[in-house]
Amino acid sequence: LTGITITCVLLFLIGILGNMMTMLVVSKFRDMRTTTNLYLSSMAFSDLLIFLCMPLDLFRLWQYRPWNFGDLLCKLFQFVSESCTYATILNITALSVERYFAVCFPLWAKVVITKGKVKLVILVLWAVSFVSAGPIFVLVGVEHENGTNPLDTNECRTTEYAIQSGLLTIMVWTSSIFFFLPVFCLTVLYSLIV
Repeated sequence: LTGITITCVLLFLIGILGNMMTMLVVSKFRDMRTTTNLYLSSMAFSDLLIFLCMPLDLFRLWQYRPWNFGDLLCKLFQFVSESCTYATILNITALSVERYFAVCFPLWAKVVITKGKVKLVILVLWAVSFVSAGPIFVLVGVEHENGTNPLDTNECRTTEYAIQSGLLTIMVWTSSIFFFLPVFCLTVLYSLIV
């Protein structure tokens, strides 16, 4: 566990600094505000949020039980992780679509793909990510084993309700779609570029 912790701390520091620098450069220097860099900045923001959740991941690695941070932080932690994962996947897909048009239809792309439209697309991608991750607030929570002391066995985990109601199955399908559909799109787009 010590080696993993040291690696995670290094990744945390490099990830925070690198993603903040990326966002800072894109926001401060006008020349860097290209459509591609807007997508990269959005992904940097997503990665930054994921890195900010890393200390809780490390805590759970060292001490899974009891979860002492309350139900709200349990839900927010999972929601941020899920929504940022979705946002990154959608940003990569949108960037690939843009690259496809820039390579295959360069004149059309210069006219149609503007910074304003890309900013709108990024807003929509984040909104879709938040809505898609929304069920996390029902799917996870702080629970403990029946007949045990909650102070010793509280866990941030999938709730019994989520398992019994079928919501967990729906969320697994949603996550799978967020993986396989973009992979399919990327495969098609890059094969068309080649």
